[in-house]
Amino acid sequence: MKHSEQILRATESIRDKRRELEDDEWRLHYHVTAPVFWMNDPNGFSFFQNEYHLFYQHHPYSTEWGDIHWGHVKSRDLVHWEHLPHALAPSEPYDQDGCFSGSAIEKDGKLFLFYTGNRWTGKNQDTDLKQVQCIAVSEDGENFTKIAENPVISQPPEGDIHPNHFRDPKVWKQGEHYYCVLGSQTNHRVGQVLLYRSSDLLTWEFMNVAARGKGNMGYMWECPDFFQLDGQDVLVMSPQGVEPEGEFYHNLHQAVYALGDLNLTKGEFDFDSFHPLDYGFDFYAPQTTLDNKGRRILIAWMAMWESDMPERKDHWAGAMTLPREIYFENNQLKCLPVKELESLRHDYLHFENILVEEKVTLDGLEGDSMEINVVIDAMETTQFGVKVRCNDLFTEQTILTYDGENQLFSMNRDNSGKGPGGIRKAPLSLKNNLLNLKIFIDRSSVEVFLQEGEKVMSARIYPGEDANGVQFFSDRKVKIVKLEKWSLGNRGGGIAGTVLVMH
Repeated sequence: MKHSEQILRATESIRDKRRELEDDEWRLHYHVTAPVFWMNDPNGFSFFQNEYHLFYQHHPYSTEWGDIHWGHVKSRDLVHWEHLPHALAPSEPYDQDGCFSGSAIEKDGKLFLFYTGNRWTGKNQDTDLKQVQCIAVSEDGENFTKIAENPVISQPPEGDIHPNHFRDPKVWKQGEHYYCVLGSQTNHRVGQVLLYRSSDLLTWEFMNVAARGKGNMGYMWECPDFFQLDGQDVLVMSPQGVEPEGEFYHNLHQAVYALGDLNLTKGEFDFDSFHPLDYGFDFYAPQTTLDNKGRRILIAWMAMWESDMPERKDHWAGAMTLPREIYFENNQLKCLPVKELESLRHDYLHFENILVEEKVTLDGLEGDSMEINVVIDAMETTQFGVKVRCNDLFTEQTILTYDGENQLFSMNRDNSGKGPGGIRKAPLSLKNNLLNLKIFIDRSSVEVFLQEGEKVMSARIYPGEDANGVQFFSDRKVKIVKLEKWSLGNRGGGIAGTVLVMH
């Protein structure tokens, strides 16, 4: 079946299923989700013809992973998104079993998508696969044609490089050349990133293994992203197989960044260690783009492999995080939601100098789609925090706690409703004895930005519709110095985030 016919077939599948559905209890108000069915990794995140384009891994026929296409949304403001027809469908011998993850770059006024074509060669999907790197091109940013030269990288290099796992190209231009990093592993299952160079995007020269794991760094490095930020070289990747270390790395797979130096002559990225980009439950395959304001914007898949996704009952699965600006401040990588999200604010509440002894609820502070910015003075307490999405009996609640004795912030979703439970922790110090939280709640998600973006924790939660309460608690007296709350989304309660336009 031709590529255009595959796109039309996928579009019709989505349209037919959407006609059957109504808004459900967990559909997100202001995050990107697929109209229906499965989604995972963000792909091709780019700024093209004055619009943000975001593609994503999508199965247009099921809520389970498989038959991977590239879904597509675009936006002028990173807040209101328009769904477009699929950009890529598996239609050729080299990608017949999936158009896997990749990136996008503009050249000569056209948008080039780089992706991994996948083909199964047997029944074992871990060993029986052939992966190649491919290109599709568009002049309008909406209709894409796979080039005749595909695949542009048809096999992995020689050496200690696994012959099957070879995917997720991220392309950028630096100087006179284009560069590409690819996720890989060694023949003995150690994660690594490969570096390629090209003068025209079509002919690619393997340079080197740019970086390789050492110690507890996982067996496969997926979805690499490389960029320069405030004069520093940054490698972002999603290592699989990292073992837990104390309180950290307890998700099935991780998403991390490493600071170092990329030597483009040797093709080597010199670094010492990596660090989590998010300390919560649901954050994988982050990808960044540089916009026309000079900002480095990051977005990730807000889910985790092999996680229970109760929204499947409503014929969709998975979501994207909020778009986040990343930057350095005092030699520390920070991450905050983009300012444009403020356009969704309404129904403002404000409180100051509220003492909390044991527990406090505040009039009007409730909801399932809101932003809460709060500064808390710890005073002499050792443990305090806030419970969100609570029902009246507190049998459902998501608990955010600061442990002053151990300088850890935790997120507990053991009683967050349906779906998986667990506790995640992030190391955190108070500043002048103050804790600053930005909490974004969106029906079935919570994202918490700590100390003005020093750390972030993201999670999917699935509480009942009556679980809208908020309660502050402390083992001793603390003070809410300042609290601001807004409802987020359309005042009428409709979904603010996306518009479906399937041509």
